Amino acid sequence: MRSAVIYVVAVLVANLTATWFIPLPVFGQVAVGTFIFGFTFTQRDRMHRKGRKFVYSVIAVAALLSALLSLAGQIPARIIVASVIAILIAETADTEIYQRLLAQSWWHRVLKSNAVSIPLDSLFFNIVAFLDVLEPSMLVSLIVGEIVVKFAVGALTAIWRGKQERAKTTSKST
Repeated sequence: MRSAVIYVVAVLVANLTATWFIPLPVFGQVAVGTFIFGFTFTQRDRMHRKGRKFVYSVIAVAALLSALLSLAGQIPARIIVASVIAILIAETADTEIYQRLLAQSWWHRVLKSNAVSIPLDSLFFNIVAFLDVLEPSMLVSLIVGEIVVKFAVGALTAIWRGKQERAKTTSKST
């Protein structure tokens, strides 16, 4: 359940900071929300222990709460529309790939599902959110930067969570 709460909060904070840009060497700029959202991919993967239905229900809660924030005027509507579209496409792809790989190691499931979902998320979110807002070159650099940052944050989170899981397993067996 903790992973679900972390996931929902991370999605909301990522949406709130989706239009706050910071310079990123080589790639131009990246949204602050990208650093936060990169974390959500591994959190979602951890929720699979509770099954596919649970994962989809948590994704739906995150989308609904994001929409409510938009209605309250805290997030521009284009960000929420982009977020919902990206969630529907990228997170569904991630969930289905992850579920099909349950027989493989956790690392393989995370890496293979993220290899599909992160580029999908970055493409759909940024195109919907910023197509008529940013210059084409800025949009491309934003998409590339987000893919790199999400993979890096997701990998670091996966390494950290993997170490925590090993420590729990080791302490239970002693």
